[in-house]
Amino acid sequence: MTKYHGHHNCVYETVRGIIRAQDEVANNNGNGCCTTSCEKSISELLSPAAQPGRTGFSTIPFILYCKGDCQPFMPSGVFTDVIEGTNDTFLNCIQSPILRVKGFTDEDENCVRVELLTGVNNADEVVKQEADTVCGFFEDAYGERARNLMATGICLTLDLDCFCAIQCLDPVNPLPASMLVNG
Repeated sequence: MTKYHGHHNCVYETVRGIIRAQDEVANNNGNGCCTTSCEKSISELLSPAAQPGRTGFSTIPFILYCKGDCQPFMPSGVFTDVIEGTNDTFLNCIQSPILRVKGFTDEDENCVRVELLTGVNNADEVVKQEADTVCGFFEDAYGERARNLMATGICLTLDLDCFCAIQCLDPVNPLPASMLVNG
């Protein structure tokens, strides 16, 4: 075993060896053929002309995975909703692992403000407000699939030190949060 950052880490060394071997035989150049990755999403967002028919995106949605248990971070938030056909309101709750970053909240750039995004179908209706798995947020009980994402206006402040992995989704233009209320 070799030392990495002062600790013995055979997983690190093994993965490093796999990357080197794959790069050598497959000419991966460190990227391979990932069709969904943070690097690809950032590139698409900054160079919309590089992807025909996909221009003007404003957001790279992502999913975070917690340190320790490696489970997806499944935050939830409460918002004020309107009872259809009335001016009365009630508190509603939405859960979603899909986030977009709004900005850093500290000088050290360890804490960020994020907004919950939620999947919506072709009728711009929320597909699922709660699920046990990440995949559950992309299909409702009737088989209706998420076709876009919608902002919720629900923001959280997160300590980035609590997470061990991130999955970036393809860039999007989320529908506005104003469509969530009584939508």
